Amino acid sequence: MKTRLFTSLAVGAVITMGALAGCKKSDGPNGGLEPSGPDNQPRKYITLTGAFPDDKGTAGNGGTMAFAITPEEAINPNFEVNVYSSGYPLRSQRTARVQGSTNGNFLYNIQYTGTDGGIFNKYRVDGGKVFTDTREEMNTEPILGTAPRWVVAAEGVGIGVYASATIKASAEGAGADFVDVTSTAKIAIMDLNDPQVTRQTEFTIPFTAEQTKAGYQIGRIDVPIVNATKTKVFIGCNLTRTDVTKKSGIKDNVQTWSTGNRELGTVTLVVDYPSLANPKLIYADAVVSKVNNHSYRTMTQYVGTDGNVYQATATSGSQILRINKSTNQYDNDYNFDLKTALGTSNSVAIRAWKYIKDGVAIVLYTESKVDGGYLALVDLNERKATRLTTENQSDIGFSGRSANEAQGITAITGTFGQFQNIGVIGDNIYVPMTPNGVDGNLYVINYKTKAVTKGARLKNQSGSFYIGAY
Repeated sequence: MKTRLFTSLAVGAVITMGALAGCKKSDGPNGGLEPSGPDNQPRKYITLTGAFPDDKGTAGNGGTMAFAITPEEAINPNFEVNVYSSGYPLRSQRTARVQGSTNGNFLYNIQYTGTDGGIFNKYRVDGGKVFTDTREEMNTEPILGTAPRWVVAAEGVGIGVYASATIKASAEGAGADFVDVTSTAKIAIMDLNDPQVTRQTEFTIPFTAEQTKAGYQIGRIDVPIVNATKTKVFIGCNLTRTDVTKKSGIKDNVQTWSTGNRELGTVTLVVDYPSLANPKLIYADAVVSKVNNHSYRTMTQYVGTDGNVYQATATSGSQILRINKSTNQYDNDYNFDLKTALGTSNSVAIRAWKYIKDGVAIVLYTESKVDGGYLALVDLNERKATRLTTENQSDIGFSGRSANEAQGITAITGTFGQFQNIGVIGDNIYVPMTPNGVDGNLYVINYKTKAVTKGARLKNQSGSFYIGAY
């Protein structure tokens, strides 16, 4: 076994991780320390994942199981999958943030919370409940913490991110005046073919002095993506604003602040790739969108066939915005609004989506005044949407109450709150749909013909739901 550890970083520093990479390899797939390599073999399987409850009974919060089936099994409604009784437990104390290689032959996971929170694991998909741990581990905790936000940001490249905000006040406790706020970002690039951290950085997020004194801050970032030219990383941001006109309160011995009205539009943090240098913030026109784009466990940014980046204001907004490939700025002349495309007067929230090809995408969404969760094929070029029909859709929705209530959406439990990945093979899209604790199916959608096929039957259990196809 060989172990390499992180070192601490000063603010603003960037270093290439060689001997300092937080990596631990043991008895790899070739019998030693050799890497498992890139995913360049033909696809054999589609992996389905499901989340189950924790010890307190919180639905979907206890961990993640995985089971791999063939494309032929996937489209067969008589084939049955029970990921909970027959699946493989992915390492993670809470619901794993699972990522997959393009061909589905490898799964990647950074364990979420607990003693091993921040530890990266790589699995080779060998069918059924057989997932071979390649033992290529790396420890991201020193920079990303024990609950990392990360995704596959480009083929073979993982990027993890973390942000926090610290308010400076005139005094401690209640009754203090707001003085200023500093937001800090941390980023790590990971080689997924030979698992190791290759570069990391930490810096102050570059708001203007006027913006920070007005209370603007970013306390969470997520869903980084590398652009088509491999020169920039775009990172979704949770932008908030403290009401600087009000004094602080206190709750549970912690100083608290009221939230102020936001005037800035949707914001994305941009850094150079692969250096991670020159951080900047880009803003959508506030008239176009003020909704955050940092998502919740599901990827919300994709590089389109045309080279532009398409970004959903998920998981509460109804819009898909565009970042221009030439300027690396928001294209404020472009605004795809799912609510408008569906022709509904109800509030609509995109919960998950995936860009397929040539401007076509699949969207999982919820709608106010209508119980459930729904699928739509959208044409981003024509700005049109076609709602698809599946069984049990009235039972499937967002897992969690507060985010729904904020949008006026009826709170029901289901998969969409923790939905993590939509599978794509050729012309077919694979979406597992199961209400909380109720059996469902894997639906296969041909994005060209819009035909919907009810595929494999998915057995469920109490407090559980299927959350991804890879």
